[in-house]
Amino acid sequence: MDKYILIDCGFHDELEALATLRQSCRIVYRNAAGESVEIEGLIVDVYAANQADFLRMNNGIEIRLDKLVSVNDKQISFCTD
Repeated sequence: MDKYILIDCGFHDELEALATLRQSCRIVYRNAAGESVEIEGLIVDVYAANQADFLRMNNGIEIRLDKLVSVNDKQISFCTD
């Protein structure tokens, strides 16, 4: 696995809010081949594992947060520490 890049805490909080409120969202992310993939559904969990953060969708898809491109047309923000 390549090195994880932290996402901005505020963006992380927004993902957790979407999961808590069970709001449908449109997500664009990069798959293992680097291709852009767009999905729509519910985020059911935001969690940490293997020194990285992930989200799990209601259809079972799991996405590492630093592979996100946008959520509901909002571009991913990375930590600037």
